[in-house]
Order: sequence, then structure tokens, then C-alpha cells
Amino acid sequence: MRLWTWTVALAAAATLAGCATTSQPAKTPAKTADAAPAARPKPLPPGLDPMVHADAFPSTYKPMPSRPTAIVGAHVFTAAGPLIDNGVILVKDGRIEAVGAGLAIPAGYEKVDGAGKWVTPGLIDAHSHLGVYASPAVQANSDGNELTNPVTAEVWAEHSVWPQDPGFNTARIGGVTTLLILPGSGNLIGGRGVVLRNIPARTVQDMKFPDAPYALKMACGENPKRVYGSKGRAPSTRMGNVAGYRAAWINAADYARKWDDYRAKVAKNEKADPPKRDLGLDTLAAVLRGEIQVENHCYRADEMVQMIDISKEFGYHIAAFHHAVEAYKIADILAANDICVATWTNWWGGKMEMLDGIEANAALVNAAKGGCAIIKSDDPDLIQRLNQEAAEALAAGRAAGLQISEAEAIRWITANPAKALGIAKQVGSLEPGKRADVVIWDHNPFSIYARADRVYLDGAIAYDRHDPRYQPRSDFDLGQAGAGVR
Repeated sequence: MRLWTWTVALAAAATLAGCATTSQPAKTPAKTADAAPAARPKPLPPGLDPMVHADAFPSTYKPMPSRPTAIVGAHVFTAAGPLIDNGVILVKDGRIEAVGAGLAIPAGYEKVDGAGKWVTPGLIDAHSHLGVYASPAVQANSDGNELTNPVTAEVWAEHSVWPQDPGFNTARIGGVTTLLILPGSGNLIGGRGVVLRNIPARTVQDMKFPDAPYALKMACGENPKRVYGSKGRAPSTRMGNVAGYRAAWINAADYARKWDDYRAKVAKNEKADPPKRDLGLDTLAAVLRGEIQVENHCYRADEMVQMIDISKEFGYHIAAFHHAVEAYKIADILAANDICVATWTNWWGGKMEMLDGIEANAALVNAAKGGCAIIKSDDPDLIQRLNQEAAEALAAGRAAGLQISEAEAIRWITANPAKALGIAKQVGSLEPGKRADVVIWDHNPFSIYARADRVYLDGAIAYDRHDPRYQPRSDFDLGQAGAGVR
């Protein structure tokens, strides 16, 4: 009951008590015509409410112009089933319309001869630093690690991305159409990563994958304890690392509760003071709500299991462990928890926590029931050759006695990273309704001789090895000696 109602009721009861001759109960009078209703709490200015502008830097991505296209007669890896020989892929309005053998080609479709060639979905790199560690690799372009605090959840990688990094073009030449740009691994929590479409663009907003969830970069192991221990502050040990994660999640849960309480009071027209907005806790609270994917840098098997325990303690899910060279030791545990592994094939021995890395890591993760193996780059050179890195992992798995088909292994650089990035409904396989991200290769993509002849994004030609019109150049490349030479 509102304050004015209580006041009027008490006054009326006192009057009746003074003159009554019976014990009749007092009645509450009706509201007077001129009584003012309670004031509704004013809405917060947009920048002070984390739910009003959850994405203050929205995507302005627009697909390039495309036309109906039929790729005919190729060997087709769909990443959703077996290899299709003499396959046909129909593309219309930027989407996959149909895939199969012997499909009729509708009138008006541009026919692309795929005889003797191989077709895959556009490759997806689940771990890249293009744009945040742009070429040339000088201090002026080193923007990937905010090494000022062990927890920097408030920073967003996209605010460091330089769209003119020439690495985006060379990645496209390697068939990469989508990539996750992450902060570095110097912090316990390094900030938000962003999923980009690999098109030439003036701004990072023009590259942002529409409706793709953000990623939270976390890191365990040697990096955070080395960086901050060398500064004489926590964490300087692995136990300090774990304490730091837990403290961050406790703060995030408390922050989320304060906002929930505030909104509940506003919904009841009750007076309430909003919490002070905190950009870092905004990000962590969004993880707890399931809105942001967790991408966790971690090498050792024992530490990955500890991170899983922390995720269960605070109620979030780890989408993928990155690098994860010891994932083969706990492949069953990772599969049971629906966690992907984004790794390399032969990066070994760079530091102590890498010493047990093996080439068959991805294949052994794949062999576990429900396993999700991913080959990623973390490197501006390797991103141009993800297909070769996957081929090495496939060969190592077969040498270890595993029966793995190429149709299965192609998922390591297409469908599985799409799952880990939360975009599997849109990309990652050649299935009707999905974005028409397609690569035509001159050889089997698992061959060291394979090169991308043509790359489509949303059904539009984004790169053609034989046509200079479709060989974009970065601003950085222009005017330099040898520019355009591949």
C-alpha cells in the first residue's frame, strides 16, 4: 500500500473512534480525485544501463553483391556428411540453396566448372590476433595484451583491430572466411574477443559477424603468473591464478545480483538506486547469463580440469580450450563436458607447459565419443595454411592407428570452430540455408600442393587467384616494392 493510502486511512480511523457509539470497524475512504499517483522511477541514461546498449558498437556488415551460382562437377566436402564426387552446389541470395550429385541447374545461374577441383566450406580460424597484432610487427601495432591488471574483462579486442592489416588478405588467400580475434594471453581474464567476416573493410564494425556472440578470453598456466610475478604482485603462482579467477567470478555474481534487485524494484514502481556500471563486470555477468562464449587458453591437462571445476562452481560453460597440447590425456573428460579443443599439430617445446604436446593431439580428441577437435592458427603465417596443418594432424592420427576420413577431418577447420564460436547455425558446413562461404581448391585441400582458386563470402567472390579484380590490397601494401606479388 502506498504512503498516501496509509496516511488517509489512519486519519479516518482516528475520527471514527472519537464519535462512534458502536464497535463498527473503520472503512478506508476511496482516493480523492486530486490525489497524485506514485512517481515511476526514471529510466537510466542509455550509457549507464548495461542492458540497454549491450553492444555499443554494432555490426554494420553488409554482404558483397552476389549472383545465383552453380559450382558443378567438383569433389565436395560438405563438413556435414561424406565426400560428394561430381557434386553440384547451388548458391542464391548469398545462401546455400542445395548440395548434391546430379542436381539440375536452374536457368539464370552462373555455371562454374569444378571438374578436377575440390570444394569446402569457408575455413574458420578459432584463434587469431590479426588486426590486434597487425603487420608489420612493431610496437606501434602491438595492441593485443592490456598488461596492466590480471583481470581486464573491460577491454574489447575489436577496439584494437586495424582493418587494413595485410594479414586479413593473405588469410583469405588461404581460404579463411571467418575468424575469431582474441586478446592475448598475458592476463587471467584478457577481455572480449570478436568474430569477424574476412572482407576488405574500412572499419571493424563493417567486418563484425552479425549476431555472433562475443568471446571471453581467459588464460591459465605460465603466462599470467610470469607477467605479474615479475612485477612483484599476484598472481605469481598457479594457486594465485585460481584465486584470481574465483575472486573475479564472485564479484561478477554480486554485481549481477545488484542489477537484478534494482530491476525487480523498478518493475514494482519502487524507488531504487541503480548500481554503478562497471564495464569489466558487465562482460563477466554476461558470461554468467550464457550470452558470451568462454575461450580458455590452457596447455596442461590437470589445469584444464581445474578450469572445468571453476566453471561448474560459478555456473558458466567453457566453449573451448585453446592450445591445449595435453588435451589427448583427458579427451573423454572434455567430450563429456562438451568442450572443444583448438590446437595446433606440431607446435611443441616453446615453454615447459608445452613439453607433452604430440602431433596426434587433435586426432585423439576427435576419437573420443563426442570429441570436438579444432585446428587454429594463433599466427599470421599459419592462418594461410590451416588446411596443411589439418592434413598433418590427420596423418599423425592415422599413423597412431586411428581410422579418420578426410570428410571427418575437414570439420576441424570448418564445422567445429563454428560450434566453438557459437555460429554453427550460419556457417561451417555446406548445407541449405547457411551462408554461402565456399572455397574452390585446385587440389585436394589435404595436399601440400593445394591452393585456393576462388573464395566466396555470402555467395560473392572475395578472392580469385586468376583474376586481379578479386585480389584486394591493404592500404599498407599500396606503393610498396613488390606489392601484389604472391
